[in-house]
Amino acid sequence: MMQSNGDNGSGTTRPRRLLLCLDGVPREVIQGAKHRGLFDGFGAPSRLLSPFPTMTNVALSAMLGATPPLGYESLYFDKNARALRGGVRKYIGWRTPDKVPSSYMDELDYQEPLAFEFLVYVAPEKVWRTDMQRFRERFRAAPQTRDYFAFLKGTDGLLHIRGPQRLGVALESLDKILREIQAFCGKETEIVLFSDHGMNLRENQRVSLQSYLRRCGFATLASWPDGSLRSVAVPAFGLCGYAAIYCSDKQTVADVANALVELEGVDFSIYAEREGAVVVTGTSGTARIERIARKQSNGSDSYRYITAGGDPLQLNPILQLLREEGKVDAEGYASDVDWLKRTADHIYPDPLANLYTSLHTSRVKHTADLLVSLHDGYYYGWSPFARFVRLAATHGNALRPSSTAFLMSTHRTLPDYVRADNAQPLLRG
Repeated sequence: MMQSNGDNGSGTTRPRRLLLCLDGVPREVIQGAKHRGLFDGFGAPSRLLSPFPTMTNVALSAMLGATPPLGYESLYFDKNARALRGGVRKYIGWRTPDKVPSSYMDELDYQEPLAFEFLVYVAPEKVWRTDMQRFRERFRAAPQTRDYFAFLKGTDGLLHIRGPQRLGVALESLDKILREIQAFCGKETEIVLFSDHGMNLRENQRVSLQSYLRRCGFATLASWPDGSLRSVAVPAFGLCGYAAIYCSDKQTVADVANALVELEGVDFSIYAEREGAVVVTGTSGTARIERIARKQSNGSDSYRYITAGGDPLQLNPILQLLREEGKVDAEGYASDVDWLKRTADHIYPDPLANLYTSLHTSRVKHTADLLVSLHDGYYYGWSPFARFVRLAATHGNALRPSSTAFLMSTHRTLPDYVRADNAQPLLRG
């Protein structure tokens, strides 16, 4: 057994660990790779449920218990300054402290050079080959007496721009590298392979969100003058399946949600109606998610799902099943544990806790007033970028393909599913 080496986890209590995150790789892709004989030294991949919006910095800060990023992407709206902040300049030059979105990056032993974060979407094949070889060389040169944490971003670019077939080639290369690492390090090194979020594997078209809102009478501004009403800010950066909307006044929030029902590509939007409640508005109706800090016999808080004129999250059949099982109380609440068990593989995985938490906790430092989940096949983002990129896949929405990442180990049998918020002990414990 190896000797203890401080606070990195390995030593007398468990083997040394290589923790390797593959950006944007869905669980279904890893399952397909294992069926082809790749990664056969790993156990079955767990469903790692990524938080909404399903974006890298949001997900990894939750999975690793790190500080929340400023926004959902590098371009965000600062409601205190009443203006957009960040943007492309975050990818220019060196990775200085002001360009580190979350403290999880302080834990990384390997990540791509800063320029790769943008170039991966322009020249994905070249970037992933370079990235994987650099990781291999850096890992072999690192001290063999402590854990090693690496993040490979090239997989995300391959899926976005080239699709799953090209990612399959990259995974074959990674499988060879991991076999070499296992031979080099010996069986005492555990390899934990995981992703931050999934991806919808289909070609996508852009939703003209800002122009639609202007036609509906809202002012889409990069900054708000004092006293402005019906003004909205909708940061447009990456080409992703969600949108974050910031509103100048409370009434505008509900008005925008109602207006978005008619826009092609929008699945639903959510906003915090009050403390303890989130409103879901979609083409299939309106619902309210309510949470109460009432401890059940299983130690879980409780949620209830109340619909009005439809079922936007397609949860009524599950709610009926919970009632038949006697797991819904007289006020309509069921425990968080029971909801999670029944919805981990739902079309919207873990929707009640996931959507509620996205607005009522500090997933980011500048939480949007309204979060929009788009249908698979649609994205929102920066229009100049969209002009020279053909988007073969994307992520960001609350649907199962984007929300279901994976987690698997060479040494341990892991749970069938785990929330991002509960992943840290499995990753770093």
